[in-house]
Parts: sequence; C-alpha cells; structure tokens
Amino acid sequence: MAEATPTGNITIDGREYDVSALSENAKSQIANLRVTDQEIQRLKQQLAIAQTARAAYARALEAELPKVPQ
Repeated sequence: MAEATPTGNITIDGREYDVSALSENAKSQIANLRVTDQEIQRLKQQLAIAQTARAAYARALEAELPKVPQ
C-alpha cells in the first residue's frame, strides 16, 4: 500500500508523493500505517511460532497414545 523511498517520497496505491508536502495529519496516518504494518508482521511471526509449537505438541501426543491395531 505505502512504500517509502530514500528521497523522502512515498508511493501509495501507485502514486508518488513528497512527504514534506503532505499535511501533518497525512504524515501521522503514514506513521500509523507503518506501525500497524510492523504489528501485523510481528503477529504473523507469533502465529508461525504457535503453529510450529502446536505441530510439535500434536506429534508428541501421537507418540504417547497407545497403538491400536487396525
């Protein structure tokens, strides 16, 4: 959605904007987007950790269950 460039410009939905020319409210919303994007990434990492742990617990449980002849 938003991508910053080294020149102080930001690209939003394919259009480039000079950040210094934006209103303070727009700059604040950009900061909010960046913070929420970082939080989403953190949560995705936490989810991956939890899914990995769950799979390990399921394997450990399977190993502990009595073997049932088929």
